[in-house]
Amino acid sequence: MGLDLEAIYTDLHRHPELSFQETRTAGVIAAKLEELGVPFQEGIGKTGIAARIDNGDGPVVWLRADTDGLPVAEQTGLAYASTARGTDPAGNDVPVMHACGHDMHVTAMLGAVERLVATKSEWSGTVVVVFQPAEEYGAGAQAMIADGVLDRFPKPDVVLGQHVTPLPTGVVGVRPGTQMAASDGLTVTLHGRGGHGSRPHSTIDPIVMAAATVMRLQTIVSREIDPRDVAVVTVGSIHAGLKNNIIPAEATLELSLRYPDDAARDRVLEKVDRIVRAEAAASGAEEPTIVTVHTLPPTINDDEATARVTDALRRAFGEDSVLDPGMFTGSEDVSWFARESGASLVYWFWGGVDPQRFADASAAGTLERDIPTNHSPYFAPVLQPTLDRGVENLVVAAREFLGVVQ
Repeated sequence: MGLDLEAIYTDLHRHPELSFQETRTAGVIAAKLEELGVPFQEGIGKTGIAARIDNGDGPVVWLRADTDGLPVAEQTGLAYASTARGTDPAGNDVPVMHACGHDMHVTAMLGAVERLVATKSEWSGTVVVVFQPAEEYGAGAQAMIADGVLDRFPKPDVVLGQHVTPLPTGVVGVRPGTQMAASDGLTVTLHGRGGHGSRPHSTIDPIVMAAATVMRLQTIVSREIDPRDVAVVTVGSIHAGLKNNIIPAEATLELSLRYPDDAARDRVLEKVDRIVRAEAAASGAEEPTIVTVHTLPPTINDDEATARVTDALRRAFGEDSVLDPGMFTGSEDVSWFARESGASLVYWFWGGVDPQRFADASAAGTLERDIPTNHSPYFAPVLQPTLDRGVENLVVAAREFLGVVQ
């Protein structure tokens, strides 16, 4: 009797955990790997797990799935919806949801492990399976690398991974070259001078400074970046003040920046730095503090390896099953495994939306409104055939690189 993947998925969906807190999730993964007789190591990079399937001579293929949830209150109405709570890094009690589909990633990976173990007579080589924490912080891959995962396990010839996304079920989106953008997360602290709300002239108001900074930052993409190029500057968080008649001493902005390559990154970071400092100077304030919270490289798919995966998926599922989705402006940390080991990378997206629902929304021009995207409180891939296809994608792609037993 095999793994009950649907039960695993609904259980994981009910019990999401925040980044670097995925202890229950890791326990579920460990239990299923034990059931399959696959050796593994726990606690890599705090809550990561890596498993190894040795099957004779041949290439080394790494398969990676991420495990963490998000501080989002689920509103899907599913019978297995999450009501979980967690504590964020600032100590706040927050709702937790698998709003990005990592529960689907984990479950599909377990299914792929089961299938590869069951078909060992048909392939040869080594498969390393990585269940990575804290992708949402952009920190889990580097944490596992710092904890020696590339030394504890055979180094990869190719790294493969996938992400469920709002495409129709049965469709895979993959392209050679830059698949996902590079990203930086910045925390900007604007230092004003606090005082009584009735005496603004005696203060340097950081809230006004923050408002001017936010508005001016929007001109980077609209006025300083070539319209043919891709860049995103998002201010996702503003914190300042505690009471209506107190002008605070500081305001904090949290920025998310996206770009396709290192050259664009340098240009955008220079413009952000210039504007933040100039607005502080215009307010007569002291120099602001700019801290880089995380840096993620672009997710760049190897041309040759991507062509092999694309051809393999089309042979397995039909010529129209694979499309080029264009570059996604979201970011990922999976590429650290390939970059640090010198391996090829192929990372793809697979659909989780009912095809008829997708077609109706597309015909009505309401995709953005009617089809929830990743990180939405309404995001939930249809359970099937999304799950089965996620398993099959991984198996087909892995076996494309593994040796074939005649």
